Amino acid sequence: MRTQVQSVLDEYHVRTEQENALMKSLSSEDFDTRIDEFLLPVGPQTGQLLHLLIQQAECKTVVEVGASFGYSTIWFADAVSQHGGKVISLELDAKKQDYATNMLQKAGLLEFVEFKNGDALDSLADISDPIDFVLLDLWKRFYIPCFDLIYPKLADGAMIAADNMRYPASVRETADSYRNHVKSHDKMDSVLLSVGSGIELSRFNGDTVEK
Repeated sequence: MRTQVQSVLDEYHVRTEQENALMKSLSSEDFDTRIDEFLLPVGPQTGQLLHLLIQQAECKTVVEVGASFGYSTIWFADAVSQHGGKVISLELDAKKQDYATNMLQKAGLLEFVEFKNGDALDSLADISDPIDFVLLDLWKRFYIPCFDLIYPKLADGAMIAADNMRYPASVRETADSYRNHVKSHDKMDSVLLSVGSGIELSRFNGDTVEK
């Protein structure tokens, strides 16, 4: 990875450490009130894994649903930059998107990202290109509706990574509902990975005959 990109990731990591220390001092009520202030990134282990998957599969169209402050966007943009792909980055909060834009500029990766600001379901409905890779990282109640919009747009061999499948514990019931929903589709192979906060990695096999 280029020094310029690593430097930006390191900047995110420093902010994450500072925020983790602050979050430990907050009550659950204060945290819920201030949640939009924090990065809450997928983390370096998950970032490295998804970077490798995108790079090795030479994914042309990568969609991240819930970009937050752009940590995962950096990983994805760097991966696609090496084979001429693009990242479609979806985020509801315009201020977070502005922050992500600045960080991508510093990393020299802004040209590989197309931003869509607004409701994720509306943004997904507008995507017409075949999708090769997706990260789901937003409120868990939206995972199934997002999947249902994404599913008809998947290219053969496309992958979907859903974050926070095991942590925090409060989301596990909703996460398990998502996992069961994905596995109800015969064209999807899916496995839970103990990486970061838990990733459900699913692959679309377009050659399979749906029952």
